[in-house]
Amino acid sequence: NVLHWPEGADFAQDKIGLVRGGNPILFPFMGRNYADGEKFFWKDSAGVKRPMPQHGFARDCEFEFIESSDKHALLRLVPNARAEACYPFKYEFRVRYEFRELFVRCTFEFENRDEQPLPWCAGHHFYFTLPWHKGLSRSDYTIKIPSKKQWRHAADGKLIPFADLKGATDFTFDNPGLPDCIFTNLKDSLVVFGPKSGEENISVKVGEEPIPDSWAAVVTWTPDAEAPFYCVEPWMGPPNSTEHKNGLRFAEPGRTETFVTEVSLL
Repeated sequence: NVLHWPEGADFAQDKIGLVRGGNPILFPFMGRNYADGEKFFWKDSAGVKRPMPQHGFARDCEFEFIESSDKHALLRLVPNARAEACYPFKYEFRVRYEFRELFVRCTFEFENRDEQPLPWCAGHHFYFTLPWHKGLSRSDYTIKIPSKKQWRHAADGKLIPFADLKGATDFTFDNPGLPDCIFTNLKDSLVVFGPKSGEENISVKVGEEPIPDSWAAVVTWTPDAEAPFYCVEPWMGPPNSTEHKNGLRFAEPGRTETFVTEVSLL
């Protein structure tokens, strides 16, 4: 199983967002947002301060099927009361999956139905099973992230350069600097990881261009050394984009913006 899913996970609507597994959708913003130094808030274009939970609200909402087949699925976010309080605008957010052998392509479709530009900076939270071979440990797996800059997200919301990993692109998964690291300025759109033997690698493609936008980000995270998973997360930008504006995108009225991610078994 490529993606980790815990046995006995609670599928109740008020619990599903807490499950550590699968691929939670992070929308409209990822990570922690700040407004005037206050965590879990953001300011819209008019300067109105609004709440925003960590990683947004989509992972706590329902999605309804628009269409599906054995090779694709198209789902639409159904905003709940919490979502409307955080983001009270007219829009439709869809997630399109396309399935092929050893490959999945996921496209976020953000349609602005409002009369003003709407900000967004979304992402994925893939929980990859690790290790996925018996007898191996995290030290037996490597990840290559072709990044020029690495960051930490400080407690006040600022991005702090992370000198511990400066200049490095190849890591083993037991590297103590890897959890909660934010990688930007990607020289290539492909992140590849797997056993040191080079067999059964997994690739994650960030965006559709060979070289992503300079603020497109990959975040690596795990809660502790014993967790049976490691998260490799392609994001449109770094956390707190609503405040520092790096990676923040705007959908113009009547337009649909997209963000594409592909996961392949090599």
